[in-house]
Amino acid sequence: MSSLRERLFALELFGIKLGLDNIAAILTALDRPDRAWPAIHVAGTNGKGSVTAMVDCGLRAAGYRTGRYTSPHLDRIEERIAIDGRPIAADLFDTISRDVFEVVDRLRATGGLQAMPTFFEVTTAIAFEAFRRQRVTAAVVEVGLGGRFDATNVITPVVGAITSIAFDHERHLGSTLGEIAFEKAGIIKPGVPVIVGAMPGDARQVIETRARELAAPVVDASALVDDVHLDRGRATLSFRTPERRYADVRLALNGAHQVANAAVAVRTLETFASRGHPLGPGAIEAALTRVEWPARLEWLRTTKPADVLIDAAHNPAGAAALADYLGAAGVAPVPIVLSIMRDKDVDAIVAPLARAASQFVATQAASPRALSAADLGARIRSRWPSIEATSIDEPDAALAYALDRSPRAVIAGSIFLAGPLRARLIAAGATPVAVPA
Repeated sequence: MSSLRERLFALELFGIKLGLDNIAAILTALDRPDRAWPAIHVAGTNGKGSVTAMVDCGLRAAGYRTGRYTSPHLDRIEERIAIDGRPIAADLFDTISRDVFEVVDRLRATGGLQAMPTFFEVTTAIAFEAFRRQRVTAAVVEVGLGGRFDATNVITPVVGAITSIAFDHERHLGSTLGEIAFEKAGIIKPGVPVIVGAMPGDARQVIETRARELAAPVVDASALVDDVHLDRGRATLSFRTPERRYADVRLALNGAHQVANAAVAVRTLETFASRGHPLGPGAIEAALTRVEWPARLEWLRTTKPADVLIDAAHNPAGAAALADYLGAAGVAPVPIVLSIMRDKDVDAIVAPLARAASQFVATQAASPRALSAADLGARIRSRWPSIEATSIDEPDAALAYALDRSPRAVIAGSIFLAGPLRARLIAAGATPVAVPA
């Protein structure tokens, strides 16, 4: 690893520090690269990554040169910053990283930064500068955490979107849905339309109140769908917006929960078009039918051969969506290889998965935040004694154990497990497949 990358990853030791002062100072010193391209800003507890990917796909189908910023990455840091749907080149990432760190060092020396920036703040600055240098004509920016004090919230987008509100990161965002919604609503800007997906009424009320205060139009995407058919866990749907009717659209992404995400993506693209950035209905349908979003209910066939479902479900709502999918796809019960971070609500994540698991294989992702395999296995055995739970430290060995007992298995619980394990499977010859028969 280069010294630049070592320095960047060393910033993770500073942890999460919410606030906009650092990122604003860095971007100002870079001559505000975030003002060089029209932006779409996407927040939400779950679904924001899928919506970001759908919107990016639709913009590319309409001929835009796109930038896409998401987090965290699956295997390589360049994955966070995509140009026209592909991760930026490593040498470009390193060049821009060097330039951004030169700015950081100068600001630190002159008092322009009162504290060292975090990993996410620096990475955000790298992404925004990359978009300018690559001359993108539209960018889709996913919020990292919350919204109000997230480093991405320095942008003034053409359109904002809040996909969903559920429990996650309570230590930073609050212990009630209303408190979490307040943080997400922080992305709303004066006069800028905000697309709102399906969510609990108290959360919606918080968002709508904030939008009224800022004279920001609220575009409801929660009740557009009038017909849904699920075939082995993948949806074909029809829905009507104020712009047009979309009929018999088969979603590219697995899971019934993608129906709500699709509605948010469509209204986001339609609203972007209505604000002077044209794209046709064909591009909008392409957003739903052509999108690719790895490690989200993604099936791989290994050389064993065996089928492995990879899903980065890392909170209770995500775990419930995964369990629902396994039932709808007709593959439950199935072994689930699981790693969960210590700061997560472990029981609330395991509970929905327990109804789809033939057994759990507890393992430990390569993260200092990860609960140990032994502790996770013991916790599952104590609360769900009727389900076998084995603890194996190494993720590859854990998956091999599961596949020795079943022709298919699931990897879930953390993107820090799903991403690297997925990369190793693909390097070993695994290939994407549709829902296994």
